[in-house]
Amino acid sequence: MGGCLSTSSQSTCSGRGNGKRVSPSCMGMGICRRKRNKKTFADHVNTLQHLPSIPNRIFTNGKSRASCIFTQQGRKGINQDAMIVWEDFMSEDLTFCGVFDGHGPHGHLVARKVRDALPLKLLSFLHSHRSRQNGSSTTCFKADLKKLDAGDSEKDSSTEDKLDCLWREAFLKSYKSMDKELRSHPNLDCFCSGSTAVTVVRQGSNLFMGYIGDSRAILGSRDSSDSMVAIQLTVDLKPDLPREAERIKRCKGRVFALQDEPEVPRVWLPFDDAPGLAMARAFGDFCLKEYGVISIPEFSHRLLTERDQFIVLASDGVWDVLSNDEVVEIVSSAPTRSSAARILVDSAAREWKLKYPTSKMDDCAVVCLFLDGKMDSESDYEEQGFSTATLQSNHSGNAMESDDGQISEPYLQRNFTVRSSEENDSFRRIPVEIEGNEEPVMAEDQNWSGLEGVTRVNSLVQLPRFSEERPNS
Repeated sequence: MGGCLSTSSQSTCSGRGNGKRVSPSCMGMGICRRKRNKKTFADHVNTLQHLPSIPNRIFTNGKSRASCIFTQQGRKGINQDAMIVWEDFMSEDLTFCGVFDGHGPHGHLVARKVRDALPLKLLSFLHSHRSRQNGSSTTCFKADLKKLDAGDSEKDSSTEDKLDCLWREAFLKSYKSMDKELRSHPNLDCFCSGSTAVTVVRQGSNLFMGYIGDSRAILGSRDSSDSMVAIQLTVDLKPDLPREAERIKRCKGRVFALQDEPEVPRVWLPFDDAPGLAMARAFGDFCLKEYGVISIPEFSHRLLTERDQFIVLASDGVWDVLSNDEVVEIVSSAPTRSSAARILVDSAAREWKLKYPTSKMDDCAVVCLFLDGKMDSESDYEEQGFSTATLQSNHSGNAMESDDGQISEPYLQRNFTVRSSEENDSFRRIPVEIEGNEEPVMAEDQNWSGLEGVTRVNSLVQLPRFSEERPNS
């Protein structure tokens, strides 16, 4: 994914270049090494090279032991969505899931870069934490995690608080490091390109979530009458959230909607009607980082119960046309679990044609994680249109992913995210009003999160035009 390679150092990880699978505990992180607490740049490079060989890590259409994932390109150009499920993440009872929705001329590259690098940054932080606790790194981190499992957490509130604080810090620092890496990346221009992220780590009955942008996670659960209900786990972090708009305006950014899309507030530079970003937090988008757009994730921790059935992560191509309840109904009624993600994307595609026949369908990416750990048999899987070869390629890492940005320079116009200069000159603005100075609480934010979805619009309107002299704001 365009990572900067170094040939001056060598990694001590086994299986390098010999075609063998690499254990997650030997991923260049030094998780089980002695007298090596810092991850070197060569380790990071070796890690990225070995990512496809990691078992139980899938990132293309397919399934794992307890999940299925599916993505489909829309009608706006290259598919800018990315997704991942990584089971046995550090230890046997940990699963990492993520969906990333890119935007801008290099959005597809940003989304894939975050998909690959962000989980590794979590691994690196957690190993460092373990090393600080023990004074050495002679034992694997998974032993420490098992001590903090859900059963102990319920008995000891202090242990639960420690677990919450550990994962909160892990998400915050990993997201910060990810954005810092994108800013300094030598081969990936993220000035006007970026990506959302909704990431979930399941550890036993604990669910930890970090997210930015407008990709969403929901929980399918059973109520007291045994009926399936949808529980929204994340908030769509868009500029119409009062606290988000207030922060952006404090940083001299502007928030307003265009007349032809009054339901879509956007973030604009103080000196130019650009780029018109339709979210308040994102990786990349460094043209707006000085004006209120941030990459600091929202974090939440939830204890799962026996009533909770599955988790769905998806990009806004799904949520713009399907409600939370509709998504839960589609997934729970799928003929096989292996087909749930694909059927959900197919349903979203049909809704696009019905609800917005004149609009170009957005990319869709879906991750379905079933909490009981059960999946269909191989025969059921093949009946749903997935071949055994596809399944094997996902687990062995032989699946190929094209990198269009390496073949030809991608243009923003190709993704239909730029308006012509004539259209830009005729912008009609609708300001977003902020009432009061109090920061709303989580429950209030839910009213602003667009549960039923709105007409899908482009994440960016146009690229900014920078000159040497900028008007004073």
